[in-house]
Amino acid sequence: MKTILVTGCAGFIGSNFVPYFLEKYKDYKIINLDLLTYAGNLDNLKEVKSDERYKFLKGDICNRSFVESIFQIYDIQGVIHFAAESHVDNSIKNPDVFVKTNVNGTFTLLDVAYKFWMQKPFTYKDEFKNARFHHISTDEVYGTLGESGLFTETTPYAPNSPYSASKASSDMIVRSYHHTYGLNTVITNCSNNYGPKQHDEKLIPTIIRNALQGKPIPIYGDGKNIRDWLYVLDHCKGIDLVYHNGKNGEVYNIGGRNERTNLQIVNAICQILDEKFPTSKNGLNIKSYKELLSFVEDRAGHDKRYAIDATKIENELGWKADENFDSGIIKTVEWYLEKYGAKYVF
Repeated sequence: MKTILVTGCAGFIGSNFVPYFLEKYKDYKIINLDLLTYAGNLDNLKEVKSDERYKFLKGDICNRSFVESIFQIYDIQGVIHFAAESHVDNSIKNPDVFVKTNVNGTFTLLDVAYKFWMQKPFTYKDEFKNARFHHISTDEVYGTLGESGLFTETTPYAPNSPYSASKASSDMIVRSYHHTYGLNTVITNCSNNYGPKQHDEKLIPTIIRNALQGKPIPIYGDGKNIRDWLYVLDHCKGIDLVYHNGKNGEVYNIGGRNERTNLQIVNAICQILDEKFPTSKNGLNIKSYKELLSFVEDRAGHDKRYAIDATKIENELGWKADENFDSGIIKTVEWYLEKYGAKYVF
């Protein structure tokens, strides 16, 4: 039985990853280290709460002594590092917490792992020779794209927000521990995730929640900013592949090949809502949820377009997204209808 430390599991992607991983691998135990900030919710993990192979520990990844005690008590043999401050708007208002968590927290985890697993640079202790540190990052570290082109693993970093700058910094620290100390690391940079369990502040849950409440649906600027959308379970499957089969020291981009403008996202969701829960049933005096669309002042430094080239993970590891946007967004809307419905509508 292997015990791995998975940070930030009470958040969006981590809470989708843990049930998937425990169901697939019966020879793993997962220690979930999460501070339970506003974006963390243990209700996201209720399906594994009673699983003997899962244990939750509340704590800060910046707390070195606590992290060291986890490695020692549970004999940690791998790390999958999700924990991060991730909302761009919040990073613009309060950048300090992003540097603290994303940069200093990642450094603490790396340094503890290095000292626990290795005797000296490039020399692993026998019992930890297969230990690996998997760092979860974002496509936002690459900056913004023009009308054409895709982010690849060799695209120069050019972060444009305090959030993406903090993630770029953490990526570089991971890279340094591989090249300086020989730590077995992999990094995955993903495109925009969507699906069940995402925090209410994010774009897609906000669209659905506001629509159901009959409130304006806020769209930054002209709504033509483009993102590449990745269904969260497809991302989890990619993380699984990279953690187990990725090459030591390599970076893998995971993208959905589903580019959409924010306007297209809103229109797609409103159309699904119009079909599944018409405004007449919801008691709203409008014909379509699309009438609630409201343009607001653009975000400062708003990147125009992100899009990932996932060729490397597809060719080297055989990853392929199971969901396209049309299928994934229906599943997503249905999940949120159930979540929000009883509280706001039914």
